[in-house]
Amino acid sequence: MSNSPLICYKHISPHRNSPRNHTIDTVSIHCMAGNVSIESCGKIFQSSEASSNYGIGSDGRIALYVDEGDRSWCTSSASNDNRAITIEVANNGGEPDWPVTTRAYESLILLLTDICQRNNIKQLLWQGNKNLIGQVNKQNMTVHRWFAQKSCPGNYLYNLHYDIANRVNANLAPKIEEEEDMDGETIFNRLTEYLTSLPTSDFAWESSQKGVASGIFSDGDTDGLVDDPKGLLTREQLAVILNRLKLLG
Repeated sequence: MSNSPLICYKHISPHRNSPRNHTIDTVSIHCMAGNVSIESCGKIFQSSEASSNYGIGSDGRIALYVDEGDRSWCTSSASNDNRAITIEVANNGGEPDWPVTTRAYESLILLLTDICQRNNIKQLLWQGNKNLIGQVNKQNMTVHRWFAQKSCPGNYLYNLHYDIANRVNANLAPKIEEEEDMDGETIFNRLTEYLTSLPTSDFAWESSQKGVASGIFSDGDTDGLVDDPKGLLTREQLAVILNRLKLLG
C-alpha cells in the first residue's frame, strides 16, 4: 500500500497497529490544538501513546507518521482508525474554533484528493451525522468528537467539512482534455460513466421510489421510464412524465 508523494518529512511512530484490519474507506481530520510544526508533532508521537497517519503544519508542509497500510492511534476508536486515514492539522489560533492557515487548508485539500485517488474513494460524503458512522455509502468522513469528549477538530474545520468534501470531489471529477479525435459522444459517455459510478443518495432513491408508487415513473421498462435514479431521460420520456404530472394541459 502506497503513501502520499506529497510528504516532505517522515517520522514513523511506534504507536500503531500493523497492518490495519480494514480497507481504507474513510478519512478523519483532526486538529493539533496548537501551532505545532510537523517535526515537533512527530516527536510527540514518539513518546505519547497517540499517532496519526499524516500531519500538516501551518506552513503547509505535510508529514507521514504512520504508513497508510497501518492503523494509527488517533480517534479513540480502534474501529474508526482501522478504516480511516487520519490527519492532524496545526492551528494558528486557540479554542474553541482552532482555526488553521490558508496554506494548511490548501494542503489538506490536496492531501485528501491524493488519498482518495490512490484508495479508490470515488467521493467524500459528509452529513454531520454521528449515527452514520461506518455507513460509508452515506458518509465517509468522521471526527474525533464523535468518539471522545473532545472538541477536535475544532469548530473551524468542523464547519468546513462540507466545503472540504465539495472541493475534493471537484478535484476527483474526470478532467476532459481536448483531443483531436474526441467528439461529443465520447465526452458524454465519459461523464455518464463517472456519474453513474457514484453512490446513490438516500434522497434520490427515496424520491425515485415515490415516483414509482405514484405512477409518475414505471416499475418496468414497457415505456422506458424505469425507476433507476441514475437513468438518463429522453425528451419523449420527459413528455410522458410531464403528462402524468398534468403539466402539459
